[in-house]
Amino acid sequence: MTTWDSLYAKRAARMRASEIRELLKLLDRPDVISFAGGIPDQALFPAEEFKQAYEEILAGPEAGRALQYGVSEGSERLRSWIVSHMRGLGIDCGPENILVTSGSQQGLDYIGKLFLSEGDTALVQWPTYLGALQAFNAYEPTYDRLDPGTNRSAADYAARAGATGGHIKFAYLSPDFANPTGLSVDLSERRRLLSMAEELGCAIIEDSPYEALRYDGDPIDPVLALDCQASGGIENTRTLYCGSFSKSLSPGLRLGWICAASAVISRLVLIKQASDLNTPVLNQEAMARVAERCFESHTARTNTVYKSRRDAMLAALENHMPDGVRWTRPEGGMFIWVELPAGINAAELLQRSIESVGVAFVPGGAFHPDGSGGNTMRLSFSCADFQKIEEGISRLGRLITETVTSTV
Repeated sequence: MTTWDSLYAKRAARMRASEIRELLKLLDRPDVISFAGGIPDQALFPAEEFKQAYEEILAGPEAGRALQYGVSEGSERLRSWIVSHMRGLGIDCGPENILVTSGSQQGLDYIGKLFLSEGDTALVQWPTYLGALQAFNAYEPTYDRLDPGTNRSAADYAARAGATGGHIKFAYLSPDFANPTGLSVDLSERRRLLSMAEELGCAIIEDSPYEALRYDGDPIDPVLALDCQASGGIENTRTLYCGSFSKSLSPGLRLGWICAASAVISRLVLIKQASDLNTPVLNQEAMARVAERCFESHTARTNTVYKSRRDAMLAALENHMPDGVRWTRPEGGMFIWVELPAGINAAELLQRSIESVGVAFVPGGAFHPDGSGGNTMRLSFSCADFQKIEEGISRLGRLITETVTSTV
């Protein structure tokens, strides 16, 4: 029998199964109310628009081209729409600044491959997106806590990185309605991050899949837009913006993009060529047509639904959670972050919750590079109707109340 473990590369030891992907299996269990999956509601997908787009492509003169290999950078029509979208966010760019990826997750993997050598430091929010950690882990970095809201100095970050023998390559953050906390980075913190990154000589990875899912408050300039303003244009910037269609139009088509200086994009294109050659052209052409026709109107409709579900979950938490439980109040996105009393372990609570009250959530420890955050959890409101939100939070509140009482 082959002993596979002896053949794997050393980096394979850093690969871990996603707790979230495992929890998604619970969505098919009718006896479980799930607040676990951070996914859009499939009932809201613009299915008819996509059906029309695919029919137009496959019945028309462009069918052959759409079924053929494509350029690694991405289809011209889709990149043109992305350029227009980015300009609407205050980022003056061209097609040469765009790489279409197979979901933004692929973009994060490419970024890790391009920037990280063993022992290099990646600055990340604490907690941070689990998928980013999974993408970066294969390239064997060390992690340090990114705190743009504090006065921690660039010299302190550099000293900690130097102690491990590596270099700070980038600061990674989700500035808008972050997964898992739902929180946003304010304008002053974004500017402070840019200043610090300049001192450190590192890149900034701005992961913004939820940017279009704003329900309250005024939009904040993306970090890349601020970088363009400060540096004189996108070719002088140090920020890579990762966007996605997964949370707005469809995750199943696996389409995202990276927007950055053309010198960086050209390097990422080489990785794309060595990886999967190109993102499927047919999907790109369909997405371009749907985005052109209904991106703004569709996101406006879905945002109305998600806002009402967020409000329902916030109200249910207020009504059913015991004293000592705290949670975030996001202005958009799909998540509410809950902090339990210090003595409660959320991973253990999850087991009891599924078995005794039939409610699923994601324990917060998975989002911390050091495994901390044991008393935290992520709740997603995107796929639950009002009745399930009220019933599920009520059950969960009773269980947490019992747990708090038993630990006193």
